[in-house]
Amino acid sequence: QVLLSESGGGLVQTDSSLSLSCIDSGRTFSSSAMAWFRQAPGGEREFVAGVSWSGRTTSYGDSVKGRFTISRDNENGVNNLVNLRMNSLKPEDTAVYYCASNPAGVIHRTPSQYQYWGQGTQVTVSS
Repeated sequence: QVLLSESGGGLVQTDSSLSLSCIDSGRTFSSSAMAWFRQAPGGEREFVAGVSWSGRTTSYGDSVKGRFTISRDNENGVNNLVNLRMNSLKPEDTAVYYCASNPAGVIHRTPSQYQYWGQGTQVTVSS
């Protein structure tokens, strides 16, 4: 069983920075691709960023490219942590951010390709 737990959301002003973290309590973290998605009220779940199982490959949504950075820590098999560093935040970044896991190890941009999901953490950017 895989349990994902996000943290780090909050209310910030435009152009601020914020870091989100996701802890994976499962045993498949080191072989899983991890991703962040977000969903604004009334909107669809949108791909934000993904990192391959090895950490060597990353992918970003067009709206966050150059501002957000995804990273993972699974070298010692203990932390099982994936982070999302968000810089130059804009009001349109306001959403619930979800951590997701794909045990197949490949980054996908579609939510249906991810087997496990966290409960989400709210990020609100005020203008």
